[in-house]
Amino acid sequence: MSDYDPRYLRGIELFNDCEFFESHEVWEDLWADERGPDREFYQGLIQAAVALHHFVNGNLRGAKKVFYSCCSHLEPYRPHHLGLDLEEFLAQLKECFAEVIQGEEPRPGTEIDPEKIPEIHLSPPPQ
Repeated sequence: MSDYDPRYLRGIELFNDCEFFESHEVWEDLWADERGPDREFYQGLIQAAVALHHFVNGNLRGAKKVFYSCCSHLEPYRPHHLGLDLEEFLAQLKECFAEVIQGEEPRPGTEIDPEKIPEIHLSPPPQ
């Protein structure tokens, strides 16, 4: 895994520990330095973390809005990018946000199901 940027890996660690705000901060630093084709990918990950942060904190409107933005940034990188299986990750995100994205407005009181929070597991970088 050493071929991946350490900030990418650190953001994943924080994300998987449900430290969504902190993972967003680490990835934002990486995104700010990126000038190549991975820039939008990092922005999608940042928005995934922000959407989950909003959801955990009960900001359902914000969670829904950022969820859709996250998906639009990550979609072009399907099926895999930088070791991430985006088919699986996006499916897990959609399942996690299912109640939030139903209908026009999220139902007040909708809470995140901790069992449905996605985790990021990378395949090894290409040799």
